[in-house]
Amino acid sequence: MARALFLFNHDAAHQVAHLAPVAAAMAREHTDIETVIAYSTSDIRARLEELIDPATCALIRWEELALPGWARALARPLDRLLPASRLLRLRTNRRLFAEADMVISTERTCLIVKRWLPPAQTPLFAKLPHGAGDRSVAYHPDYQRFDYSFVAGQKVVDQLAAHGVAPEKLIIVGYPKFEQVDLAARPDFFGNGRPTFVYNPHFDPHLSSWYDAGPDLLRWFASPAGQQFNLIFAPHVMLFRKELHASPEYRRARRRPEIPPEAFTAPNILIDTDGPRLFDMSYMLSADAYIGDVSSQVYEFLALPRPCFFLDCRGAEARSEDDDWHLFWKAGPVVHDAAALAAILPDFASIGAAHRAVQQDIFAYTIDLGTRPASARAADAIAAAIFARARLALVPQAAR
Repeated sequence: MARALFLFNHDAAHQVAHLAPVAAAMAREHTDIETVIAYSTSDIRARLEELIDPATCALIRWEELALPGWARALARPLDRLLPASRLLRLRTNRRLFAEADMVISTERTCLIVKRWLPPAQTPLFAKLPHGAGDRSVAYHPDYQRFDYSFVAGQKVVDQLAAHGVAPEKLIIVGYPKFEQVDLAARPDFFGNGRPTFVYNPHFDPHLSSWYDAGPDLLRWFASPAGQQFNLIFAPHVMLFRKELHASPEYRRARRRPEIPPEAFTAPNILIDTDGPRLFDMSYMLSADAYIGDVSSQVYEFLALPRPCFFLDCRGAEARSEDDDWHLFWKAGPVVHDAAALAAILPDFASIGAAHRAVQQDIFAYTIDLGTRPASARAADAIAAAIFARARLALVPQAAR
């Protein structure tokens, strides 16, 4: 029986909602292919079981990527500097990958498995990105090593094809995460009637606004001037997982600043650095306006067009190095420090109205909502690829 292995090999659950609906659709709609979920931790499995109904869970073969004791002891100190546990899980479970016909992942790390398997036992590898963002690192040469990429919309196809990825490897499926979310919901976390901003900084030490402007921004919201608004501080979940962050793409490392004490006591500020609402779009749906830098979560916010503001805290000499990638910065003003941002926030409603048409255009270019669920489109593409490979294997080498 053919096997599709869905890989959830991460230390946090922020990528789960992107791939879980596809695994569920695969199990329900393609019963001639065994659906396998390989997961890294009990927390990841718990999140998967929240997103996949019990009847579908029963159709899935579950495999924990367990590490032997020696591997856990080796990885623990190294995890502060590199994804040692993730790599060791792949290494120690490589036999599981050899049994699969396709491995589907939200990240590139899985490609290292190709080094450890002979060609006859190497499955197809497919990537379904955990987001649809606009950073230069959204492209990596490893994309050319994937057999397929299942992407959200035409934008990513154009970006990857421009960098040499074969168009036949790129399949538009939409954004599966939206299937798990009621986009009409507007949770209210304050109940005071004031406009609410969500601040969503990334963790990358070169691109993130948190290192140079974030604490000052929280201090302003905690001040008398800032208390006319509410603020949800909802950073990328990896920002507060460690104190020192390194960016291999930009060859830069920085120590993460702490949250200022006054932000914890301000009644108009909600702080969440590790909770499940960071992943389920609750904060994105509840806010009246968005503040960010390079996180692709802005596109989840723009599912309902509203005012956006961006902080670019790179030095002037670095600001043009990859600006062609920052399409989402057309959705609102881009400023370079917290004071400049605070000066324009009171005009958020008129600023949002001025950018609404552009927001709608870039959202449609980025995410193809389609007429069928994204998960079903992706599952169909996976099944087609697996069976195409099986048919090719039956053709004599001389006839290819």
